[in-house]
Amino acid sequence: MSEQDDWEREFDHGWANSAQHKEPSARARMLAARWKENPPDPAPFRADPELRGSRRSSWVSTAVVLGCVAAVIVLLGYAQIRNGY
Repeated sequence: MSEQDDWEREFDHGWANSAQHKEPSARARMLAARWKENPPDPAPFRADPELRGSRRSSWVSTAVVLGCVAAVIVLLGYAQIRNGY
């Protein structure tokens, strides 16, 4: 056999992927052992988010941003007037 044949045989991914039995990952084995003793509670696929504290409405946030922009414009205008153009 040539060296090329040995190389192809060693790294034949098709042969490895066609194996009938694949060993689970370490994490999968750990979770299976943990869940055998203490199974997790069932959870829906998309659970409703927990209700959080009251959120500001979008108009309040918009007003705050526009107020800050207006304050910066006024301050810049005042600074220009003080310096005499």
